[in-house]
Amino acid sequence: MNSAGDDVLETAALWVGEGRKVALGTVVKTWGSSPRPTGSQLAVRDDGAFVGSVSGGCVEGAVIEEAQAAMADGKTRKLEFGVSDEQAWAVGLACGGRIEIFVEPIV
Repeated sequence: MNSAGDDVLETAALWVGEGRKVALGTVVKTWGSSPRPTGSQLAVRDDGAFVGSVSGGCVEGAVIEEAQAAMADGKTRKLEFGVSDEQAWAVGLACGGRIEIFVEPIV
């Protein structure tokens, strides 16, 4: 039986095998009460389809946008969200914690 993280990576590999562009978002650090633990992943396909979760839904939209930008320019990104960050409130991260997400295009 595979863990959810394995399913994300397997799906990303399948998409790459189909010739699709893919970006992977990974929770690399958390502080306080965070919605998902370190190591949680989200794979995004060039058409906006995605699998996995880095925040239980509260910042996924922002991460998907950054993943699409990463696929377009080939550059990695380090994103941080927390309750003191205006963007975090805008996207709904009001759990009291902070998360750092690394987004990388898969070549």
